[in-house]
Amino acid sequence: MRLPRNRPEFVLFMVIVSLLSVNTIAPIITFMETEVSWETYVHVLSILPILWPTVIATVLITYRPAGYLTSRVTSQGDSFRSCVTINILCTVFLMSIILTVVGAWIGNGAITTEPLEMFLYRWPRNFGIALGIEMLFAQPIARWVLEKYHIRADSRQIGG
Repeated sequence: MRLPRNRPEFVLFMVIVSLLSVNTIAPIITFMETEVSWETYVHVLSILPILWPTVIATVLITYRPAGYLTSRVTSQGDSFRSCVTINILCTVFLMSIILTVVGAWIGNGAITTEPLEMFLYRWPRNFGIALGIEMLFAQPIARWVLEKYHIRADSRQIGG
């Protein structure tokens, strides 16, 4: 009930998760890099139209590798929650590697070596922030929306 059943539902799930994630993770990371101020937040908002499609592309790039990693860690009889948790962990792990570098390039408006030079310092923090947001906020909300959608859709099929 809480997982996408088809491609349109996967798109809905991805849109919900990515919008929630990009609107929370990007500001938090930026505030930790610079300062908490209205000007900083406005700057983050100005780059979101570029960052959001990048996040979606990164989801699509890491989807199969994360699924493969998940299948290597989980077993057939594992619970739904453990499989989802491991999948979130694998997805965030791969995405945070890419977005620690690419997100900095987008935020700075230039491709430089600085994100690569600071990678070992920034990535663990970015991974932790992203993992927390995904596990505690973005994905639970998206799964709740899908569950409500499925309940409504299933009741229409039965009743109609």
